[in-house]
Amino acid sequence: MFDSGQVILENVFRFASVIEDSDWEDILLIPAYIMAISCVILVGQAIYHTFAHSKERALSPVDADDQGVHIANPSHLSRLRAHIDELGGLQLFFFRLIHLLACLALVVLSIATNLQQLTATYTYASCLSLFSLSAKSPWNRIAKNHLHVVLIASFALFAYRDLWPLATYTLTPADGAEGWLLWTEVGVLSFAAVFIPLVSPRQYVPVDPEDGNEPTPEQTASWLSRLFYIYCDPVVLKAFRVPHMKIDDLPLLSDFNRTKYLVKESFQHLDPLLSPSRTHIGLKLTFKVFPVEHVRMALALIAYSGLTMAGPIAINRLLAYLETGGTDEFIQPWFWVLWILFGDTLASIAINYYNYQATTVFVQCQAILTQLIFDHALRIRVKAEVSKPSPTASNDTTAVSTPDTASVAEGEGPSTFSESSAASTASCTASSSTKGKNTGPEADKAKEPIGVEKHNLTGRLNNLVTSDVDSLVNGQQWMMIAFFLPMQLVFNIWFLYILLGWGVLPGFSAMILMSPLPGLIAKLINNTQVQKMKKSDARVQNVTEILNVIRMVKLFGNDFINSALPIVMTLTSYGIYTLVMKQPLTASRIFASVTLFRLLEGNLHMMFMFVPGIIEGKVALDRMNEFIQETELLDKYTSDIQATVPTSQDEVSSVGIGQSSFTWMSEEHACDTTPSSTRPAFTLRIDDEVSFKPGCINLVIGQTGSGKTSLLMALLGEMHRIPTGPHSFLNLPRQGGVAYHAQESWVLNETIRDNILFGAPYDEHRYNTVLEQCALKHDIELFQAGDQTEVGEKGLTLSGGQKARVTLARAVYSSAEILLLDDVLAALDVHTARWIVDKCFQGDLVRGRTVILVTHNVAMMAPVADFVVSLGLNGQILSQGTLSNALAKDETLLAEVDRDAKAIEKAEHDVIEAPPDTDPTTKSGKLIVEEEVSEGHLGWSALKLLVVNMAGKGGTFVFWLSFIGVCVATRASDNMEIWVLTLWASRYEDPDSSDVPIIPYLALYTGVYFFTVLLMVVGSVVWFFGSLRASRRIHELLVKSVLGSSLRWLDRTPVSRIITRCTQDIQQIDSGLPSIINALIDYTASIVLKFTAVLLISPIFIIPGLILIVVGVSIGNVYMKAQLPVKREGSNARAPVLGHFGSAVSGIVSIRAYGAQDAFRKESYRRIDQYTRAQRQFWDLNRWINVRMNLLASLFASSLAAYLTYGTSITASKAGFSLNMAVGFSSMILWWVRFLNMVETRGNSLERIQQYIEIEHEPKSAKEGVPPAYWPASGDLRVENLSARYSPDGPKVLHEISFHIVPGERIGIVGRTGSGKSSLTLALLRAIITEGKMYYDGIATDTLNLDALRSNITIIPQVPELLSGTLRQNLDPLSQHDDAVLNSALCSAGLFSLQNANTESRLALDSQISGGGSNLSVGQRQILALARALVRQSKILILDEATSAIDYETDAVIQKSLRSELGKDVTLLTVAHRLQTIMDSDKIMVLDAGRLVEFDKPTELLKNEKSYFRALIEESGDKEALLAMIN
Repeated sequence: MFDSGQVILENVFRFASVIEDSDWEDILLIPAYIMAISCVILVGQAIYHTFAHSKERALSPVDADDQGVHIANPSHLSRLRAHIDELGGLQLFFFRLIHLLACLALVVLSIATNLQQLTATYTYASCLSLFSLSAKSPWNRIAKNHLHVVLIASFALFAYRDLWPLATYTLTPADGAEGWLLWTEVGVLSFAAVFIPLVSPRQYVPVDPEDGNEPTPEQTASWLSRLFYIYCDPVVLKAFRVPHMKIDDLPLLSDFNRTKYLVKESFQHLDPLLSPSRTHIGLKLTFKVFPVEHVRMALALIAYSGLTMAGPIAINRLLAYLETGGTDEFIQPWFWVLWILFGDTLASIAINYYNYQATTVFVQCQAILTQLIFDHALRIRVKAEVSKPSPTASNDTTAVSTPDTASVAEGEGPSTFSESSAASTASCTASSSTKGKNTGPEADKAKEPIGVEKHNLTGRLNNLVTSDVDSLVNGQQWMMIAFFLPMQLVFNIWFLYILLGWGVLPGFSAMILMSPLPGLIAKLINNTQVQKMKKSDARVQNVTEILNVIRMVKLFGNDFINSALPIVMTLTSYGIYTLVMKQPLTASRIFASVTLFRLLEGNLHMMFMFVPGIIEGKVALDRMNEFIQETELLDKYTSDIQATVPTSQDEVSSVGIGQSSFTWMSEEHACDTTPSSTRPAFTLRIDDEVSFKPGCINLVIGQTGSGKTSLLMALLGEMHRIPTGPHSFLNLPRQGGVAYHAQESWVLNETIRDNILFGAPYDEHRYNTVLEQCALKHDIELFQAGDQTEVGEKGLTLSGGQKARVTLARAVYSSAEILLLDDVLAALDVHTARWIVDKCFQGDLVRGRTVILVTHNVAMMAPVADFVVSLGLNGQILSQGTLSNALAKDETLLAEVDRDAKAIEKAEHDVIEAPPDTDPTTKSGKLIVEEEVSEGHLGWSALKLLVVNMAGKGGTFVFWLSFIGVCVATRASDNMEIWVLTLWASRYEDPDSSDVPIIPYLALYTGVYFFTVLLMVVGSVVWFFGSLRASRRIHELLVKSVLGSSLRWLDRTPVSRIITRCTQDIQQIDSGLPSIINALIDYTASIVLKFTAVLLISPIFIIPGLILIVVGVSIGNVYMKAQLPVKREGSNARAPVLGHFGSAVSGIVSIRAYGAQDAFRKESYRRIDQYTRAQRQFWDLNRWINVRMNLLASLFASSLAAYLTYGTSITASKAGFSLNMAVGFSSMILWWVRFLNMVETRGNSLERIQQYIEIEHEPKSAKEGVPPAYWPASGDLRVENLSARYSPDGPKVLHEISFHIVPGERIGIVGRTGSGKSSLTLALLRAIITEGKMYYDGIATDTLNLDALRSNITIIPQVPELLSGTLRQNLDPLSQHDDAVLNSALCSAGLFSLQNANTESRLALDSQISGGGSNLSVGQRQILALARALVRQSKILILDEATSAIDYETDAVIQKSLRSELGKDVTLLTVAHRLQTIMDSDKIMVLDAGRLVEFDKPTELLKNEKSYFRALIEESGDKEALLAMIN
């Protein structure tokens, strides 16, 4: 009833007969019609360009000739050279010349033959060719495009008239009578219309001629080179010749891929300040930024979907030829053999072109979105991002949580909680009345992981520019589902209908009814992905659980749904066709249809493979869209701020604020806070007016928490301003520049000089003066590399005082007329501080500049202060004017100033700081070592990391044996399905085929199919749990390795490198790499079995098969030599982007204060371009290997088809089976090579993780190192001959130190910076390499596990780190103590004594703390760190300069607490700059150059007139008070 050959070719025959009866002469006029259309378009283009050029000239300035400037006429030769250069070089000129000659030859040949209708067309083509050779740009390009269209039309005519008939049995060439002239004309036309356009280089057209960028090979490559990626050959060959190819060896980045150009073209649509539209960012990217690219991708997918039908059609016609012996065939078999070759090749070109466009868009999106997020981050209001309270928390707690409005200015800490507020709380006594540990919901909340709901800014931004941006590469595959799959489904059903008739329709209907299942699974994946990305910001362990859910959904959704839908359609179609329609299922039908069913099954697999990635990309775009559109911006970037905040014209020249209130969140965003955030946020109130004195030094003073830093932030525009009166104003003149020194000094990971210059021109005299006045000259001289010493991340090579002075030097060196300095003296000892006051603040570089200085050192600054503003704890101005006026209104402050004035009166300025107690840098000044890059193939040690960790309890051998066995059985069963169909089809080849047992064959096929599915599910389950184990174990190994690394390794390793391994590399282990290895093993088994099947039927093909394997592996090896270094260099190029991003975010307030946003943007451009350079080459090399592998597969399949057709006499069923196996084998061997290469490239993540597992570690814990249960019973500390160094080959920083401290003693440690104070504390904790013996309560510390030692010694650093969460979680992370103990510790630390009982800004146990404690002042952080130490009840407590940044009142409270609250057996070691801090110590330890020079009671040291300690006392102006403290 349904003869497939007749159905397919019926229309072809009918059309051919029509052609035979038609007038061929009319068809010859088609090129003339095309020529006429071309002429019309060309005239239209000429008119348009003439009009546009005249308009441009009218708007442009007068040129040189119009101004009377005459340029000498150049020679003809120079003009020719210039024209050739404009065309694109001599090579392109040569091709255009050859093109012209070919067109002229066509004119002659058309006249010589009986085809004069084409003479006019060829003459027109010759004119266009001449024009493309001689005209200037852009007309030469326009003429060339028209020429190609006209010639292609002519070539298509001859192909239809004279070439197509050669492939048929019945037709003859229409112009065959012309003889050799015809074929000469066809040859010349093929050369001119096809060959030259394909191989001719393209003319380079810069996207921005003013930039003067050199063209890249990609931009000048011919179309043939672009279709087959031949322009990548030089990179591949160069990589093959060198051991390792560096990123500088790669081709330069094309101008259209540069970040500068991408920003210019895209930000007008994406930047919320430039585009007010709130359209989703994904829609903007698709339809506004990349509309042309998406149209190209859609067309490529439509073409690919049609070209994939080439294989099934060719198989059908070849098998039909074998079945009938060629009877009644219209098209000759060799045409179908070539159809397999060229159809598959064209399909490969189409899909690779799609992938080229998709990856280009992805890489450009990476650059655009990274820069967009960076630019937007420079505009957002940075405030404290704290944990949102649990919605289930009890309402009857003793305190409410701090809302998200708590302040933070930047990661460097200028914004402090002192400038915001804490949660209200009951008094210390009332709070202590809470007995026992928390119960109920509040207890559960307290035990939650800290920061589960944290909206951490840095973590969120890192996720946006890493995981979220990377998710877009799979998210782009939405076009496959939108365009390719529907078109493929239409073609599939159409051809199946031709083969099997209406029997295919019920099967298709059944599949449609089951189609909602993938949607339900996709919805589940989407919800899970959203939760995963929310958790990911906080980096909590729950991410692993979420990933497991996603994997399970993907795994079982894929296996069951993908298997169920195709088999339903297959069985229904075959059953109806044979049982109902009573038609024979011949080989030509069965093998063509099974190919289509396999395509359908592959499409369903593709859909399930793409849907999770698309959902992941959509979630990522949603998060970016929320960040771009919903994040609160500074007031100056909001549209209505000018209307609500008028500026007084009278205040233009002065710095001041009038009738305004300032908060850390605008009213609009304040409405979005959680309902539990009922406490008002901190508000800085300027009820009247405060104006600072220009050209003078202005002080801002007040107690800790009064809002001093907030006043600076308000001036800088960092806080939201609310006018409170008709004369409201805020003025900070920026015309002369503004410089800013943050409370916690912010430095770049650059050299000392670069940090001071900060992009300003180098002026040697000014620079040296700044070094002198900021007391840095001596420090720099002691560094081996001088001011070329790298400071490292967060300035780790500098002491706190040095970082403060470098930051101050940056402000002083700048030309800014206004200096905003936040507590610059806090980190300096009294001598250095005096030097800064005398030499810097009274020096010539500061004189005449407006300085606004926040300080606690009022007495020291009093002689140079011209104007003083005093703040109260309620955020209001207490007084402004002279210092005496401020002191008159604050008795506490007056007492402090009187007490401290004498203490600093006689301080000498000749004692300055030396380099810090760190390992000296090398002479080059390099601290950060260059990131390690592996060379060669993926090493076994790295791969073993995955292989071994996948095994379960049975061991590695059992796991891999069972999995590989299941894979082999699965692929064997899969081949058996095709063999069952072969047996079925062979029954119809018998003379008597009327009694074929259809039901048994259907049942056998169904049974084998579901057995294959069962094996597939078993293999997937085994692999799933293995990869899950590996992911968890490798993640644990990495985290443990980094946490157990040595201090020196952490100093030398940028955080951004660790982040990339914990994000993108771990992400590869989580998902990408295991899936690829699974596919590689599966394909290996399938290849072996399919190749064996081919050899059983066609043994002669063992040679082509082996050749295919050898060639494929060879090409893959060459490819890997290039791709591995590109992948590695690209991975390493990612870290600098993240490092720059993180550095900018941490210093965002300083950057904005200096107005340095543009400089940081340009640096971001440079680093993104470097990363993009590697990324573009990575994806181009992927296309390079793909198109070559597909070409080899097409050659092998077409060769076998030719052999089966002409070289053997086997039956059609066996030929179909062999051809099916061969096509599968040829495509799989090439995919096998690709997967092998992908394992190596993505295995780079294993190498990078392996590098960080095999780093320098601290000693691991052992059973022998567990101390007795009673230990430590006291704070007894004995040190014998202690020496220490920071690295095995580094110099000693401590030399033969010995001392004994009895339990309960208070030891004061003094010495200049660099004397070894910090090194001693690190040595006690065994954080650096030590020699000698240290005994803690009688036990040698080198015999103890580090965790046991460090958990029993508490150190309070100068700038303590706090965790995101509640204050309770910071004091007691493991919930081991009840609230009474915690509140008692807070009281003992002096927190409550500094808080007004009636103020709403009190800290309580449920107050929310931001990550790092950034919503607290430095003073408050130190108080909480002290309270945490009291809770731990360690027997040894070390205060490392812990009170240097606290006002004197707070310092006094802390010192009182230390004297009265510590147990009698607690040993206290205090490192401090202030003598009054340690004067009541039991003993004083004096260090100098790493040696212990004095250690005795203060009274004994004073008896020695030449002692270092006595000299310090004598230098002090408060000698009597200090001596009184000793006595």
